[in-house]
Amino acid sequence: MIQTMILAAGRGERMRPLTDTLPKPLLPVNDKPLIAHHLERLAAVGITDVVINHAWLGERLEEALGDGSQFDVAIQYSPETIALETAGGIAHALPLLGDQPFLVINGDVWCDWNPMQAVSVVNRLHDSPTQAWLLMVDNPEHHPEGDFSLDSQGYLSPRQNGNTALTYAGIGVFHPSLFRNTDPDQPAPLAPLLRMAMATRSVEGYHYTGRWTDVGTPARLAELDRQLRSTR
Repeated sequence: MIQTMILAAGRGERMRPLTDTLPKPLLPVNDKPLIAHHLERLAAVGITDVVINHAWLGERLEEALGDGSQFDVAIQYSPETIALETAGGIAHALPLLGDQPFLVINGDVWCDWNPMQAVSVVNRLHDSPTQAWLLMVDNPEHHPEGDFSLDSQGYLSPRQNGNTALTYAGIGVFHPSLFRNTDPDQPAPLAPLLRMAMATRSVEGYHYTGRWTDVGTPARLAELDRQLRSTR
């Protein structure tokens, strides 16, 4: 079965004061921590090997989640002295993730996507020049311009003026080779690596039209909580 990394090291500045005493992935949504929704969805399809990175209030994450057995998963932690951003955090965790393609999920999103799709993507990336596969969603109101353009063959390219773009959902499958030149101890964003890989048509995308929320502000957190409670 595949390895999964959940990114949980961010400070959550836009969520203050809620994140002054609690890391953002532990903020409650529908009576459970946001990150628990990810863990339960993974466990439901048999994806049980999980790596979680942390920096800000990381000890609170480890105290709350433990070894993952309460969620029927096995958690390993990748602590960071300083938040290494997305690419740096992944590069830092590679010794735990291994040398095969793996699934990555941002800890501060909520999505009803079925992670079982990642299994077939991982299997395909084993013997493919593709270095990344990104779940793309319709642009939310707070990000109307989108991130990347998806062509009819399923490849992503940088957004250009006049071109329709979609938003990266914060969920993707990555080959370790994408991070071969990334310093595992220095902060590094993901977008520049993706743009370089897009230049060689090495990044695929999939347009997902289900429910997705970037839980980036207290207002969006409250709205997601309201929505989920209304559908119980």
